[in-house]
Amino acid sequence: MVLPLLRTVYGDLSRLLGRLAPAEQWCPTGCAGWTPVDLGWHMLADARRGLVALATPADGPPTTDAVGYWRSWQPSAEDDDRDLWATRVSASVTGGLAAIREPYAETVAAVLVSATRVDDEDLVATQGHVLTVADLVSTLAVEAAVHHLDLVAHLDRPGPAAEALAEVRRVLEALLGQPLPAAWDDATAARRGTGREPLSEGDRAALGEAADRLPLFG
Repeated sequence: MVLPLLRTVYGDLSRLLGRLAPAEQWCPTGCAGWTPVDLGWHMLADARRGLVALATPADGPPTTDAVGYWRSWQPSAEDDDRDLWATRVSASVTGGLAAIREPYAETVAAVLVSATRVDDEDLVATQGHVLTVADLVSTLAVEAAVHHLDLVAHLDRPGPAAEALAEVRRVLEALLGQPLPAAWDDATAARRGTGREPLSEGDRAALGEAADRLPLFG
């Protein structure tokens, strides 16, 4: 099960959010247009998704898995703008990072406890999908790892754990159906595979026709 991975990812993120200075909460991030406050609120919402999903058993068969879940996550520019606006308003009204840190830490702790009370192959529902607990936990870990990378893009802070970035790469390569360029380390693969960094001419040559399929999810 990928639960130990999620425990690492959530623990690292909780510590990072707890240590950001007030002046850092409105800095730019690797997610264009989003601040650490925006991402903190967004990550809290995703942790709540996980908590709800773990308490929502579903009948089979599964409709997706840890890879297929991301195929439908291709928001348009208009969707991105709408999501950012709603997130910023909610996060700002809540009171910024100071008011997000504790609920985030409490929620991710509850997710981790809840995940120990179900089996890997149990089926749960989330966002219109039915998938195994193990696949759900992977989606939570990938989401959190990518946004951890976003948070530290312009800050001198530790990034996600190596095993978290390796899981992001595994999912991206499965979506693409071929390996990403060997010259990319896992952090680069995560940023370029999700559209956070542009592809160079060398990248496009290495990827061939597959280059036109990136980003693989937003």
